[in-house]
Amino acid sequence: MADIGSIYRVIFLNKNEVYEVYARQIFQSDLFGFIEIEEFVFGERSQVLIDPSEDKLKQEFADVKRSYVPYNSIVRIDEVEREGVPKVSEWVSDSNVAHFPGRPIPSAPNT
Repeated sequence: MADIGSIYRVIFLNKNEVYEVYARQIFQSDLFGFIEIEEFVFGERSQVLIDPSEDKLKQEFADVKRSYVPYNSIVRIDEVEREGVPKVSEWVSDSNVAHFPGRPIPSAPNT
């Protein structure tokens, strides 16, 4: 069996939700401060039982060629042996997952 390459699990925050996705390609973007995620991997599971969380991600990334995720939204990136179940879960403020604070927006100069 031919080696199909690495698979990465990427966990990131998006609008008070924690996304866990699997992809074949991740790398530093030419856009400063972003990671590029390409070739999303979704398991070919039975159509009899549908996981709503996985189905939501599959629909959201169906026509996406490449996704840019800001560094400060990345929680973790792991290289894994095989893909798992992609999922979306609600971000709970008292969990171990915390959003890294962003840069403060400078105020307009007084004139």
